[in-house]
Amino acid sequence: MKNNKIIIAFILTFNAISVMTKAQDNQNIGLSPKEQSIIGIAALTGKGDLIKLKTELNRGLDVGLTVNQIKESLVHVYAYAGFPRSIRGLQTFMTVLDERKSKGINDLMGPEASPIKDQRSKYKRGKAILKELTGVTEQEQKTGYAAFAPEIEIFLKEHLFADIFERDILTYQQRELLTVSVLSSIGGVEPMLNSHLKICINLGLTPNHLQQFLSIIKSTIGDKEALSTEIVLNNLLKDKK
Repeated sequence: MKNNKIIIAFILTFNAISVMTKAQDNQNIGLSPKEQSIIGIAALTGKGDLIKLKTELNRGLDVGLTVNQIKESLVHVYAYAGFPRSIRGLQTFMTVLDERKSKGINDLMGPEASPIKDQRSKYKRGKAILKELTGVTEQEQKTGYAAFAPEIEIFLKEHLFADIFERDILTYQQRELLTVSVLSSIGGVEPMLNSHLKICINLGLTPNHLQQFLSIIKSTIGDKEALSTEIVLNNLLKDKK
């Protein structure tokens, strides 16, 4: 009987150690090659560096991003950097695909976006998605820019979070990595960058992931451009301790 108790205690201890080890391992797992490439593609598109973008687009395809995933990434950029940057990114991608095809490389198209079956209004769908992203219930009483210009608050809900974020070609995590990458590249939007980095954390990205994101931003668009991102991220992670 005594031996059985010892064996049971040993098993419980071993299982607890295994769970702790697995949790630590999950914290140490970095961004996948696809996620790293998404960051580079978004940052370079937002910056308008089309020469380096060609290299990153090739790398994205080589690490397994589908054509539709990259197209969706480039379209997503327009919500934060405007149509001109997004369209130039798409034109660059078309050139890359033509060059690869001429070399006999047939890239995987991948699935297209699924039809939206939710019958609620776009505003209600967008509001629900925003709550899922932030983990915070929005106050009914509008403040700040939403009270000053109610139209833009409606556009954000109906178009950004319903029309764009609702599409399932990319995950919420991938879309937020895209978003913070573009915001880092254009600069001068630190409050929005802070908000979206918080969303990244709410969606399960760890401090290790975000530090890796910062390293990619530095290597992709340069130390000078990435400095404000580093300040915002370090302040955010310091407040989380």
